[in-house]
Amino acid sequence: MENKIKINKNEITFGEDERSYQELVDNISTRFEKGRARAYHEINKSLVFTNWDNGRYIVEFEQGGKARAKYGVKLLQRLARDLTLRIGKGFSRPNLNNMRLFYLRYPICQKLSDKLTWSHYCELISVDDEIEREFYFNQSLLEKWSVTELQRQKRSGLFLRLALSTDKKGVLKLASQGSIIEKPDDVVKSVYILEFLNIPAPYQISELNLERRLIDQLMNFLLELGKGFAFVGRQYRITVNNVSYHVDLVFYHYILKCFVLIDLKVDKVEHYDISQMNMYMGYFAKEENGPDDNPPIGIILSRSKDDLLVEFATYEMNSQLFVSKYQLYLPDKEELRKLLNENLNGHNNE
Repeated sequence: MENKIKINKNEITFGEDERSYQELVDNISTRFEKGRARAYHEINKSLVFTNWDNGRYIVEFEQGGKARAKYGVKLLQRLARDLTLRIGKGFSRPNLNNMRLFYLRYPICQKLSDKLTWSHYCELISVDDEIEREFYFNQSLLEKWSVTELQRQKRSGLFLRLALSTDKKGVLKLASQGSIIEKPDDVVKSVYILEFLNIPAPYQISELNLERRLIDQLMNFLLELGKGFAFVGRQYRITVNNVSYHVDLVFYHYILKCFVLIDLKVDKVEHYDISQMNMYMGYFAKEENGPDDNPPIGIILSRSKDDLLVEFATYEMNSQLFVSKYQLYLPDKEELRKLLNENLNGHNNE
């Protein structure tokens, strides 16, 4: 039977060939999106390497002699004016300065990645310390950070916070490879920065309210937690001998293949909080884990903690139970750098 085009009000359908028509729409749409993504990638790649070349031209001109080098800012001012008149937008003095700095920070073109945008590189070149800059470069690639996510991680001092828990060799490894996740310790921070909750200090907030705000800002919280976390649920109920308990937040870590349980405390952690978390972890290991799941990780996230009490309360206890602190404001990065230098010097003297 010959297929006829059927007109139903304002919609044209193709009878028995409707499925084939929808496949046609899907094929064209998919091909277009792939083509557009490839075009964006090529444009970005061209922009990154063109700006690197532009930076090289500027530096080589400056290095042509003391007479040229002494003009400094005046060179970029004149260059911005003349290039804008000849070419158009994109050659402001700040942008030219970024191109110049781009070449100085990354003098070897082959070490660049076309997976990062020019805006990513503008953020990276603002980091003075080479080791810290290398970390953010590699971590941006590993976790596919957007520019906004990279900015936030820089502001929160992520590298400095992670580096504080290791020695000089570990810091260099962190910079050259990024944060590689191989064991539970790799996904837990000693301090979590929750400035995105916008809770003013001094503050009075309940655990339930803190939990709600974290859920409302889940994408930002996942960014702070790091790569590999998938949200499972809040106030996750477990029942033991007809008594119900509730885990504040439950995640699954798809790299380590295990549940991650988080309990929130608005004051300092107490010994019974640790015992309770240990019970939660035991329950998940026995009742919730699948055949291929690894033992769960437990994190008690508290406003403050007594390290000695935590040491005693976790004596010979599950090594995957962690007590971490949170703060509601961005850290003082200079203070973190000072602590990191003291930590590294301490390791060198041992």
